[in-house]
Amino acid sequence: MGNQLKGLLRTHHCGELRKSHVGQQVVLCGWVNRYRNVGGLHFIDVRDKYGLTQLSFDEYFSKGKSPDELKEYALESVLMAKGVVRERPATALNANMDTGEVEVSITEIQLLSQADKDTLPFLPHGQVEATEDLRLKYRYLDIRAKRLQDMLALRSTLAQKTRTALIEEGFVEVETPILYKSTPEGARDYVVPSRVHPGQVYALPQSPQTLKQLLMIGGTDKYFQLCRCFRDEDLRADRQPEFTQIDIEVSFATQEYIRNLAEKMVRRLFGMPEDFTLPLMTYDEAVRLYGCDKPDVRFDLKHMNVTEIFAASTFETFANIAKQKGLVKAIFLPASVGALTRKDLDELTDVVKPYGGKGVANFKVENGQFTGGIAKFITADFHKKLESLSPEKGNGVWLFCADTNHDKAHACLDAVRRHMGTKFKMHRPGFAFLWVYDFPLLEWSAEDNRFAARHHPFTSPKSDRMEDFFSNDKEKLKALPAEAYDLVCNGYEIGGGSIRIHNTKVQSRMFEVLGMTEEETRYQFGFFIDALKYGTPPHGGMAFGFDRIVMQIAGTDSIRDVIAFPKTTSASDLMAGAPSRPSQAQTKELHFTWLGK
Repeated sequence: MGNQLKGLLRTHHCGELRKSHVGQQVVLCGWVNRYRNVGGLHFIDVRDKYGLTQLSFDEYFSKGKSPDELKEYALESVLMAKGVVRERPATALNANMDTGEVEVSITEIQLLSQADKDTLPFLPHGQVEATEDLRLKYRYLDIRAKRLQDMLALRSTLAQKTRTALIEEGFVEVETPILYKSTPEGARDYVVPSRVHPGQVYALPQSPQTLKQLLMIGGTDKYFQLCRCFRDEDLRADRQPEFTQIDIEVSFATQEYIRNLAEKMVRRLFGMPEDFTLPLMTYDEAVRLYGCDKPDVRFDLKHMNVTEIFAASTFETFANIAKQKGLVKAIFLPASVGALTRKDLDELTDVVKPYGGKGVANFKVENGQFTGGIAKFITADFHKKLESLSPEKGNGVWLFCADTNHDKAHACLDAVRRHMGTKFKMHRPGFAFLWVYDFPLLEWSAEDNRFAARHHPFTSPKSDRMEDFFSNDKEKLKALPAEAYDLVCNGYEIGGGSIRIHNTKVQSRMFEVLGMTEEETRYQFGFFIDALKYGTPPHGGMAFGFDRIVMQIAGTDSIRDVIAFPKTTSASDLMAGAPSRPSQAQTKELHFTWLGK
């Protein structure tokens, strides 16, 4: 354990002892991992987070102690054992244990905490894995497993590397409030009723966006924080209601500086070579080639726009979509990659259904012959036009998604592409990064008949498009690019940010474009608008999703694996029973009426 501080009950941890320790008197503390009686010889494997050590009791029992004593030591009980390190016999060496060449001959043993063997829900190191719900309910037991201990250690190491990398660049770590004011960030807020201000609430921050910008106005220059953020949104495998982000803001920064900083973070955290640079791709190109803004570029299957080819075809379904200025997209799966059965093709309907798709058109090519799906509409000349767009040619399956809504067509074929990548294990090993930039500034909601901020209302339009931004031309506003960017790794967005608005006139125009009245703007952002008036440096930043980064580096596909005490997909804590109903005393004290059942 190195030069540890004095005062621990143990002298060594359970993964530490080697042949060099033979003859030393040691004290070990840990959990009972296994008990064995081998022909009258008794052994206990004691475990802590560092490993296992075998305890031997032959000399202990030779002094009049009874083996019945060991019956009290149920699995997962905690004990303290004192003894002498000795070599194992040649026939008892265990190459699967780091400590497999030695054992501790016990002279004293003390039971520190007895585990209830009758109610123990599962063994954290057992051969039968418990269900996820059971492991979440008894998370403290699950954390005893080496897999989760390794995750927590990795997370700690990456946090330290983060701080070191940023402090090297002159950043200052600043903590910002958790109890704050509700601001629109794209998801619902978690709110906290105030006892001393009846009828009013705090909001838990979705991100410290306005606060870190105020730090720039305050002259902090380079800020960072590993901060907790809270968003009340629908959950997925890579999303939790509370999460950690590496939050960054820099005064006088250009997008180039932020990208260079992101490259340093990637090199440091992911162990990339010193000459690593981020591949660049515009948002428009990402959507054109992959149908999404966070493409997994570890495999190919790029999208092709085949709208014009189908516009003149006899396949009326697609021809009509093309004539209505819709979008028809295709991917080609070469036979060398894999084959799709009729059942596989039928199942693609379920793949696209969550994205508004009704199905996936297809046909197979085999030695110049077209079969299945829409093959009766395909001629040799038509196929030649399709092949002219494809880097792969010959035998295989053509797959198509189409819709009058371009976003639906993009999203559906993206889902099909990802499905194929997983089904045929097409992913190249390692990490594939992408810097996606020039995102749209605004999103138009036909339902609400108004614009919404694509990123957040403090993102700057491109400086060379300010004239369009101040125009009242809806189409020009729809087409405006922003100084916004994302960092993508293996199909996950692991970071995002923008250059911010630092001009009061531009910021006021943004609130106007978003349809906010002067009263609404003043109520939500009055303090921030006032601050902008007093000398605001140009600034920008980004936030890295720390949990997602750890998830990628750990090689797991669930964010719950890298968080000590995660929530379920319904935002519940099965262990603590949260959320829970407040007591009558609490509701009275907080001045609100409970309307739940």
